Amino acid sequence: MTIDLSTRDLLAATTLESLYPVLAANRMTAGWHKKRPSLWTEPRTTCQAQHWRYEVGALALAQAGRWMDTELAERRNVVLFNPVEANDYDTVGTLVAAYQMVRPGEYARAHRHSPNALRLVVDAGPGCYTVVDGARLPMRTGDLLLTPGNSWHSHCNEGEADAYWIDVLDVPLVHRLGPMFFEPLPGGTQPVTATPAAHPYYFPRSTVLAHLEGVAADGGIKRFRADTADSIRTMAITYHQFAAGAREHLAGSTASRVLAVMDGSGKAAVGGQLFAWSRGDVIAVPNWTASAFEAAEAALLVEVSDAPVLHLLGFYREQQGA
Repeated sequence: MTIDLSTRDLLAATTLESLYPVLAANRMTAGWHKKRPSLWTEPRTTCQAQHWRYEVGALALAQAGRWMDTELAERRNVVLFNPVEANDYDTVGTLVAAYQMVRPGEYARAHRHSPNALRLVVDAGPGCYTVVDGARLPMRTGDLLLTPGNSWHSHCNEGEADAYWIDVLDVPLVHRLGPMFFEPLPGGTQPVTATPAAHPYYFPRSTVLAHLEGVAADGGIKRFRADTADSIRTMAITYHQFAAGAREHLAGSTASRVLAVMDGSGKAAVGGQLFAWSRGDVIAVPNWTASAFEAAEAALLVEVSDAPVLHLLGFYREQQGA
């Protein structure tokens, strides 16, 4: 029998300590001798609680707009990344948020990709809109728009003022799972084939506020989960409407969250950090991180989380007694 080099070296080992480098050379590791644990007693994340101010993001985009237009960039946006390890993209482990701006007369060319996306419009006047698979959907201050994965989408501003919104996408989740596809539309321009009065991808601010009117308050807080499951199955979108002085505690869970402030101001305690938030701000709440929000005035926050993925896989769980 021919003995290959790997077999010879394994047979030559005389102790466990001499066996370990032979295993490593064969791309094996002893399960009892791992360099780092693969199991732990509760969820842990390297992501940190973070807070981004809209006034800083808007100013950054206005400055960038002096030199970078939609002809040069696929999108003019600033990504809100969590400053951990070598990360320069993910906001939390499965979601990325960004501020985006389109100037009057600009057209952000059409493309499509595997990740799902949503837009929370912070400031936009008449004439700003998104086209999703040919449907022209308004982008007005306070609106929510969806662009499900693999939908052609483009943005246009035919108004007189810069338009700003918050993007949230599940790109980090797609990165980790692997099924990433991206495709620019040949020619870049997507024709408008419909201008619907209502659309499953469009949640006008007025409609959401009207729905909240009929919701019973709990401790000065009304909650409304947008019906997006048929369009986007990886992200849940929940509105939290606060009366002045109302306080909400959110137990840490296995889900990661990004919260955007659509109205009002207040303060938050997230993972031991304190933030003073106001309209347009974004807050990252990593998984297994408890948080508390208190409104100094009437406020509206939108929470985007990856909870549907955790529920589907049977991994959703909340901290007890937090």
